[in-house]
Order: sequence, then C-alpha cells, then structure tokens
Amino acid sequence: MMTIDIDDEDERQQLLGELNRLREEHRDLDAAIAAIESVGPADQLQIQRLKKRKLILKDRITFLEDRLTPDIIA
Repeated sequence: MMTIDIDDEDERQQLLGELNRLREEHRDLDAAIAAIESVGPADQLQIQRLKKRKLILKDRITFLEDRLTPDIIA
C-alpha cells in the first residue's frame, strides 16, 4: 500500500479525528459483542454482522494509519 505524505495540517487533523472515531466504534463493537454473548444463547447472525463491521473498521483504521505514517526510505 502506498503512503501519501500529508502536508496540510487541516487534512492531517481531519484524518486523526476520523481515526479516533473509528477506533472508538471498534471498541464499542467489542463491548457489544461481549454483552450479547454473555446474555446467553446469542443471535449468531447479529454477532456475525457486528464482527463483519469490526473487520471493515479495522481495514479503514489500518488505511488511515498508513496515510498518517510518513514513508521512511531505508
């Protein structure tokens, strides 16, 4: 994946804000899945959907982290 240098501080702050929001949503999904599973017989379809959403969020988080990390040429 190609990393793009972010020169504009406003864009950088916007990406950091989105990254923090996505991380929070990812943690919330962890808590929701744990709560559903702890209640008893869980709705497997609902859990599957939540886990799929977590994977999508994780991919987006990784993408943003890569955008925010400058390329280091060794």
